[in-house]
Amino acid sequence: MKRHNADNERVKRRYVQFLEEAEGYSEASTDQVLVALDHYEAYTRRKPFKAFHIEQAIGFKRDLMAQVNPRTGKPLSKATINSRLNACRKFFLWLAGQPGYRQRISYSDANYFRLTDKDVRVARTHGERPFPSLEQVHHVLGVMPAETDIQKRDRALIAFLVLTGVRDGALASLKLKHVDLKARKVVQDAREVATKFSKTFTTTFFPVGGDALVIFEDWFGHLQTGLLFGLDDPLFPATAMGQDDNRHFVATGLKREHWSNAGPIRRIVGDAFEAAGLPRFHPHGFSKTIAQLGERRCRTPEEFKAWSQNMGHDHVMTTFRSYGTVAPDRQAEIIGELEVQDSTVSFRDGEPDAETVKWVVKHVLRTHKA
Repeated sequence: MKRHNADNERVKRRYVQFLEEAEGYSEASTDQVLVALDHYEAYTRRKPFKAFHIEQAIGFKRDLMAQVNPRTGKPLSKATINSRLNACRKFFLWLAGQPGYRQRISYSDANYFRLTDKDVRVARTHGERPFPSLEQVHHVLGVMPAETDIQKRDRALIAFLVLTGVRDGALASLKLKHVDLKARKVVQDAREVATKFSKTFTTTFFPVGGDALVIFEDWFGHLQTGLLFGLDDPLFPATAMGQDDNRHFVATGLKREHWSNAGPIRRIVGDAFEAAGLPRFHPHGFSKTIAQLGERRCRTPEEFKAWSQNMGHDHVMTTFRSYGTVAPDRQAEIIGELEVQDSTVSFRDGEPDAETVKWVVKHVLRTHKA
Protein backbone atom coordinates (compact mmCIF):
# COMPACT_ATOMS: atom_id res chain seq x y z
CA MET A 1 0.00 0.00 0.00
CA LYS A 2 1.39 3.39 -0.96
CA ARG A 3 2.12 5.73 1.91
CA HIS A 4 0.85 8.94 0.29
CA ASN A 5 -1.45 10.16 -2.43
CA ALA A 6 -0.02 13.30 -4.02
CA ASP A 7 -3.42 14.77 -4.94
CA ASN A 8 -4.75 14.14 -1.45
CA GLU A 9 -1.71 15.77 0.14
CA ARG A 10 -2.19 18.92 -1.93
CA VAL A 11 -5.84 19.12 -0.93
CA LYS A 12 -5.03 18.59 2.76
CA ARG A 13 -2.43 21.34 2.62
CA ARG A 14 -5.06 23.74 1.28
CA TYR A 15 -7.49 22.61 3.97
CA VAL A 16 -4.95 23.21 6.75
CA GLN A 17 -4.33 26.68 5.35
CA PHE A 18 -8.09 27.30 5.42
CA LEU A 19 -8.37 26.12 9.03
CA GLU A 20 -5.44 28.19 10.28
CA GLU A 21 -5.99 31.36 8.28
CA ALA A 22 -9.79 31.49 7.96
CA GLU A 23 -11.01 29.50 10.98
CA GLY A 24 -8.28 30.47 13.45
CA TYR A 25 -7.17 26.92 14.29
CA SER A 26 -3.88 26.48 16.12
CA GLU A 27 -1.15 24.22 14.78
CA ALA A 28 -1.93 21.69 17.49
CA SER A 29 -5.59 21.59 16.42
CA THR A 30 -4.79 21.11 12.74
CA ASP A 31 -2.39 18.32 13.69
CA GLN A 32 -5.32 16.47 15.26
CA VAL A 33 -7.35 16.96 12.07
CA LEU A 34 -4.52 15.54 9.96
CA VAL A 35 -4.28 12.51 12.25
CA ALA A 36 -7.99 11.79 11.71
CA LEU A 37 -7.69 12.19 7.94
CA ASP A 38 -4.65 9.93 7.88
CA HIS A 39 -6.66 7.21 9.62
CA TYR A 40 -9.38 7.61 7.03
CA GLU A 41 -6.87 7.41 4.16
CA ALA A 42 -5.28 4.32 5.67
CA TYR A 43 -8.69 2.66 5.73
CA THR A 44 -9.35 3.49 2.04
CA ARG A 45 -5.80 2.47 1.06
CA ARG A 46 -4.99 6.03 0.02
CA LYS A 47 -7.68 6.26 -2.62
CA PRO A 48 -8.09 9.79 -4.01
CA PHE A 49 -10.67 11.93 -2.26
CA LYS A 50 -12.36 12.38 -5.64
CA ALA A 51 -13.29 8.68 -5.49
CA PHE A 52 -15.23 9.20 -2.25
CA HIS A 53 -18.42 7.21 -1.76
CA ILE A 54 -20.74 7.11 1.23
CA GLU A 55 -19.93 3.41 1.71
CA GLN A 56 -16.36 4.46 2.56
CA ALA A 57 -17.66 6.67 5.36
CA ILE A 58 -19.89 3.89 6.70
CA GLY A 59 -17.06 1.35 6.51
CA PHE A 60 -14.60 3.73 8.16
CA LYS A 61 -17.04 4.22 11.03
CA ARG A 62 -17.34 0.47 11.53
CA ASP A 63 -13.57 0.09 11.31
CA LEU A 64 -13.10 2.64 14.10
CA MET A 65 -15.61 0.78 16.24
CA ALA A 66 -13.58 -2.40 15.83
CA GLN A 67 -10.17 -0.85 16.51
CA VAL A 68 -8.28 -1.35 19.78
CA ASN A 69 -6.26 1.23 21.65
CA PRO A 70 -2.68 -0.14 21.51
CA ARG A 71 -1.84 1.38 24.89
CA THR A 72 -4.79 0.04 26.89
CA GLY A 73 -5.77 -2.98 24.81
CA LYS A 74 -9.40 -1.79 24.97
CA PRO A 75 -11.70 -0.61 22.13
CA LEU A 76 -11.35 3.02 21.13
CA SER A 77 -13.47 5.28 23.30
CA LYS A 78 -16.62 6.79 21.86
CA ALA A 79 -15.05 10.22 22.43
CA THR A 80 -12.05 9.33 20.23
CA ILE A 81 -14.25 7.86 17.52
CA ASN A 82 -16.57 10.87 17.58
CA SER A 83 -13.62 13.27 17.34
CA ARG A 84 -12.15 11.52 14.31
CA LEU A 85 -15.48 11.26 12.53
CA ASN A 86 -16.24 14.94 13.18
CA ALA A 87 -12.87 15.93 11.72
CA CYS A 88 -13.59 13.89 8.57
CA ARG A 89 -17.13 15.23 8.30
CA LYS A 90 -15.99 18.84 8.45
CA PHE A 91 -13.28 18.14 5.88
CA PHE A 92 -15.70 16.63 3.37
CA LEU A 93 -18.18 19.46 3.94
CA TRP A 94 -15.40 21.85 2.94
CA LEU A 95 -14.29 19.60 0.08
CA ALA A 96 -17.80 19.49 -1.40
CA GLY A 97 -17.51 23.20 -2.16
CA GLN A 98 -14.07 23.08 -3.78
CA PRO A 99 -13.44 23.21 -7.57
CA GLY A 100 -13.06 19.73 -9.01
CA TYR A 101 -15.09 18.12 -6.20
CA ARG A 102 -18.48 19.81 -6.43
CA GLN A 103 -19.76 17.33 -9.00
CA ARG A 104 -18.39 14.34 -7.14
CA ILE A 105 -19.27 15.00 -3.49
CA SER A 106 -22.50 16.44 -2.11
CA TYR A 107 -22.77 18.24 1.19
CA SER A 108 -25.13 15.59 2.53
CA ASP A 109 -22.53 12.87 1.91
CA ALA A 110 -20.45 14.26 4.78
CA ASN A 111 -23.22 13.43 7.25
CA TYR A 112 -22.40 9.75 6.94
CA PHE A 113 -19.42 10.50 9.19
CA ARG A 114 -21.75 10.55 12.20
CA LEU A 115 -22.34 8.36 15.20
CA THR A 116 -25.84 7.63 16.40
CA ASP A 117 -27.36 10.16 18.77
CA LYS A 118 -26.97 7.64 21.59
CA ASP A 119 -23.25 7.17 20.90
CA VAL A 120 -22.73 10.93 20.62
CA ARG A 121 -24.24 11.37 24.10
CA VAL A 122 -21.89 8.70 25.42
CA ALA A 123 -18.94 10.38 23.69
CA ARG A 124 -19.76 13.71 25.33
CA THR A 125 -20.07 12.21 28.80
CA HIS A 126 -16.89 12.80 30.76
CA GLY A 127 -15.99 10.93 33.90
CA GLU A 128 -14.77 12.88 36.89
CA ARG A 129 -11.01 13.19 36.75
CA PRO A 130 -9.55 12.86 40.25
CA PHE A 131 -7.85 15.90 41.74
CA PRO A 132 -5.92 16.47 44.96
CA SER A 133 -7.51 17.90 48.06
CA LEU A 134 -5.90 20.96 49.59
CA GLU A 135 -4.84 18.83 52.53
CA GLN A 136 -3.07 16.40 50.21
CA VAL A 137 -1.20 19.23 48.51
CA HIS A 138 -0.02 20.59 51.86
CA HIS A 139 1.10 17.09 52.87
CA VAL A 140 3.14 16.70 49.67
CA LEU A 141 4.80 20.10 50.17
CA GLY A 142 5.64 19.11 53.73
CA VAL A 143 7.46 15.89 52.80
CA MET A 144 9.22 17.00 49.60
CA PRO A 145 13.01 17.40 49.94
CA ALA A 146 14.56 20.79 49.19
CA GLU A 147 18.31 20.31 49.36
CA THR A 148 19.37 20.71 45.73
CA ASP A 149 18.32 23.36 43.23
CA ILE A 150 16.25 20.79 41.36
CA GLN A 151 14.44 19.73 44.52
CA LYS A 152 13.78 23.35 45.46
CA ARG A 153 12.39 24.02 41.98
CA ASP A 154 10.11 21.00 42.08
CA ARG A 155 8.69 21.88 45.49
CA ALA A 156 8.18 25.53 44.52
CA LEU A 157 6.49 24.43 41.30
CA ILE A 158 3.80 22.55 43.23
CA ALA A 159 3.43 25.45 45.66
CA PHE A 160 2.94 27.85 42.74
CA LEU A 161 0.35 25.56 41.14
CA VAL A 162 -1.85 25.61 44.21
CA LEU A 163 -1.33 29.35 44.74
CA THR A 164 -2.37 30.26 41.20
CA GLY A 165 -4.02 27.32 39.42
CA VAL A 166 -1.90 28.18 36.38
CA ARG A 167 -2.03 25.68 33.50
CA ASP A 168 1.09 23.57 32.97
CA GLY A 169 1.73 25.01 29.50
CA ALA A 170 1.67 28.54 30.86
CA LEU A 171 3.82 27.57 33.84
CA ALA A 172 6.52 26.22 31.52
CA SER A 173 6.76 29.58 29.76
CA LEU A 174 6.56 32.02 32.69
CA LYS A 175 9.47 34.37 33.42
CA LEU A 176 10.44 36.07 36.65
CA LYS A 177 9.13 39.40 35.34
CA HIS A 178 5.60 38.00 35.18
CA VAL A 179 5.49 37.68 38.97
CA ASP A 180 4.95 40.63 41.30
CA LEU A 181 5.87 39.09 44.64
CA LYS A 182 5.08 42.23 46.63
CA ALA A 183 1.54 42.36 45.21
CA ARG A 184 1.33 38.55 45.32
CA LYS A 185 0.18 38.19 41.74
CA VAL A 186 1.23 36.75 38.40
CA VAL A 187 0.49 38.37 35.04
CA GLN A 188 -0.11 35.75 32.38
CA ASP A 189 0.82 37.83 29.34
CA ALA A 190 -0.27 35.96 26.22
CA ARG A 191 2.48 37.65 24.20
CA GLU A 192 5.05 35.59 26.10
CA VAL A 193 3.10 33.02 28.11
CA ALA A 194 1.36 30.01 26.55
CA THR A 195 -2.09 30.70 28.00
CA LYS A 196 -5.30 28.98 26.94
CA PHE A 197 -6.89 30.72 23.95
CA SER A 198 -3.96 33.21 24.08
CA LYS A 199 -5.76 35.15 26.79
CA THR A 200 -3.99 37.69 29.00
CA PHE A 201 -5.12 37.96 32.63
CA THR A 202 -3.79 38.59 36.13
CA THR A 203 -4.07 36.12 39.00
CA THR A 204 -3.65 37.15 42.62
CA PHE A 205 -2.33 34.32 44.78
CA PHE A 206 -5.20 32.35 46.29
CA PRO A 207 -5.42 32.17 50.11
CA VAL A 208 -4.62 28.47 50.38
CA GLY A 209 -2.86 28.62 53.74
CA GLY A 210 -0.04 26.33 54.81
CA ASP A 211 3.54 26.92 53.67
CA ALA A 212 2.88 27.27 49.93
CA LEU A 213 3.48 31.03 49.82
CA VAL A 214 6.65 30.86 51.94
CA ILE A 215 8.03 28.03 49.78
CA PHE A 216 7.48 30.02 46.60
CA GLU A 217 8.88 33.23 48.09
CA ASP A 218 12.05 31.35 49.13
CA TRP A 219 12.39 29.94 45.61
CA PHE A 220 11.91 33.34 43.97
CA GLY A 221 14.58 34.82 46.22
CA HIS A 222 16.93 31.91 45.52
CA LEU A 223 16.56 32.47 41.78
CA GLN A 224 17.54 36.12 42.11
CA THR A 225 20.25 36.03 44.78
CA GLY A 226 21.48 32.43 44.68
CA LEU A 227 21.37 31.65 40.96
CA LEU A 228 21.56 35.29 39.79
CA PHE A 229 18.60 34.94 37.43
CA GLY A 230 17.28 38.05 35.70
CA LEU A 231 13.71 39.13 35.02
CA ASP A 232 13.74 37.58 31.53
CA ASP A 233 14.89 34.20 32.79
CA PRO A 234 12.43 31.31 33.31
CA LEU A 235 10.54 31.12 36.60
CA PHE A 236 10.94 27.35 36.56
CA PRO A 237 14.04 26.54 34.49
CA ALA A 238 14.63 23.27 32.69
CA THR A 239 16.97 20.61 34.05
CA ALA A 240 20.56 20.58 32.83
CA MET A 241 21.79 17.14 31.81
CA GLY A 242 25.34 15.77 31.81
CA GLN A 243 27.25 12.49 32.01
CA ASP A 244 28.59 10.77 35.08
CA ASP A 245 31.82 8.76 35.30
CA ASN A 246 30.09 5.82 33.61
CA ARG A 247 28.87 8.06 30.78
CA HIS A 248 25.27 7.76 31.90
CA PHE A 249 23.09 10.82 31.46
CA VAL A 250 22.20 12.40 34.80
CA ALA A 251 20.66 15.65 36.03
CA THR A 252 23.42 18.12 36.91
CA GLY A 253 21.43 21.22 37.85
CA LEU A 254 19.38 23.92 36.18
CA LYS A 255 19.89 25.87 32.99
CA ARG A 256 18.61 29.29 31.97
CA GLU A 257 16.09 27.88 29.53
CA HIS A 258 12.39 27.13 29.51
CA TRP A 259 11.08 23.62 29.11
CA SER A 260 10.07 23.01 25.51
CA ASN A 261 6.77 21.50 26.65
CA ALA A 262 4.80 20.69 29.80
CA GLY A 263 5.74 17.01 29.93
CA PRO A 264 8.41 17.42 32.65
CA ILE A 265 5.95 19.38 34.81
CA ARG A 266 3.42 16.55 34.67
CA ARG A 267 6.10 14.06 35.68
CA ILE A 268 7.29 16.23 38.58
CA VAL A 269 3.76 16.56 39.96
CA GLY A 270 2.93 12.88 39.52
CA ASP A 271 6.22 11.71 41.04
CA ALA A 272 5.86 14.05 44.04
CA PHE A 273 2.42 12.73 44.97
CA GLU A 274 3.49 9.13 44.40
CA ALA A 275 6.56 9.60 46.60
CA ALA A 276 4.26 10.92 49.33
CA GLY A 277 2.18 7.72 49.18
CA LEU A 278 -0.70 9.34 47.29
CA PRO A 279 -2.20 8.76 43.82
CA ARG A 280 -0.56 10.46 40.86
CA PHE A 281 -2.39 13.65 39.93
CA HIS A 282 -2.32 15.86 36.84
CA PRO A 283 -1.33 19.55 37.19
CA HIS A 284 -4.67 20.62 35.76
CA GLY A 285 -6.34 19.03 38.78
CA PHE A 286 -5.08 21.93 40.92
CA SER A 287 -7.68 24.16 39.24
CA LYS A 288 -10.40 21.93 40.64
CA THR A 289 -8.74 22.05 44.05
CA ILE A 290 -8.90 25.83 43.93
CA ALA A 291 -12.48 25.89 42.61
CA GLN A 292 -13.58 23.62 45.44
CA LEU A 293 -11.89 25.91 47.96
CA GLY A 294 -13.71 28.89 46.43
CA GLU A 295 -17.08 27.18 46.77
CA ARG A 296 -16.47 26.81 50.50
CA ARG A 297 -14.82 30.17 51.17
CA CYS A 298 -16.94 32.57 49.11
CA ARG A 299 -20.13 33.80 50.77
CA THR A 300 -21.54 36.25 48.20
CA PRO A 301 -21.99 36.24 44.41
CA GLU A 302 -19.46 39.08 44.15
CA GLU A 303 -16.84 37.07 46.05
CA PHE A 304 -17.28 34.01 43.84
CA LYS A 305 -17.24 36.15 40.68
CA ALA A 306 -13.89 37.60 41.79
CA TRP A 307 -12.64 34.08 42.58
CA SER A 308 -13.76 32.89 39.13
CA GLN A 309 -12.10 35.80 37.34
CA ASN A 310 -8.93 35.15 39.29
CA MET A 311 -8.90 31.68 37.70
CA GLY A 312 -9.07 33.30 34.27
CA HIS A 313 -12.74 32.53 33.66
CA ASP A 314 -14.92 35.14 31.96
CA HIS A 315 -18.10 33.50 33.21
CA VAL A 316 -18.87 32.13 36.65
CA MET A 317 -20.69 29.16 35.11
CA THR A 318 -17.38 28.05 33.59
CA THR A 319 -16.04 27.62 37.11
CA PHE A 320 -19.16 25.80 38.25
CA ARG A 321 -19.55 23.48 35.26
CA SER A 322 -15.95 22.60 34.51
CA TYR A 323 -14.29 22.79 37.90
CA GLY A 324 -16.96 22.98 40.57
CA THR A 325 -18.44 19.49 40.55
CA VAL A 326 -19.44 18.38 44.03
CA ALA A 327 -17.70 15.18 45.06
CA PRO A 328 -20.08 12.30 45.98
CA ASP A 329 -19.07 12.29 49.65
CA ARG A 330 -19.49 16.06 49.89
CA GLN A 331 -22.83 15.79 48.06
CA ALA A 332 -24.08 13.38 50.72
CA GLU A 333 -22.77 15.70 53.43
CA ILE A 334 -24.63 18.67 51.94
CA ILE A 335 -27.87 16.70 51.79
CA GLY A 336 -27.45 15.73 55.41
CA GLU A 337 -26.89 19.36 56.40
CA LEU A 338 -29.98 20.43 54.45
CA GLU A 339 -32.07 17.81 56.23
CA VAL A 340 -30.90 19.16 59.59
CA GLN A 341 -31.81 22.68 58.48
CA ASP A 342 -35.33 21.70 57.39
CA SER A 343 -36.86 22.61 60.74
CA THR A 344 -35.33 26.08 60.64
CA VAL A 345 -36.83 27.05 57.26
CA SER A 346 -39.17 29.99 57.81
CA PHE A 347 -42.04 31.05 55.59
CA ARG A 348 -44.10 34.19 55.61
CA ASP A 349 -47.35 32.27 56.08
CA GLY A 350 -46.21 30.01 58.91
CA GLU A 351 -44.51 26.65 59.19
CA PRO A 352 -44.14 24.69 55.89
CA ASP A 353 -45.73 21.30 55.40
CA ALA A 354 -43.62 18.20 54.72
CA GLU A 355 -44.06 18.33 50.93
CA THR A 356 -42.93 21.95 50.81
CA VAL A 357 -39.81 21.14 52.80
CA LYS A 358 -38.95 18.31 50.39
CA TRP A 359 -39.37 20.68 47.44
CA VAL A 360 -37.03 23.25 49.02
CA VAL A 361 -34.33 20.63 49.61
CA LYS A 362 -34.56 19.34 46.03
CA HIS A 363 -34.58 22.85 44.59
CA VAL A 364 -31.46 23.92 46.54
CA LEU A 365 -29.58 20.80 45.50
CA ARG A 366 -30.56 21.14 41.84
CA THR A 367 -29.52 24.80 41.82
CA HIS A 368 -26.18 23.93 43.42
CA LYS A 369 -25.53 21.22 40.81
CA ALA A 370 -26.44 23.50 37.92
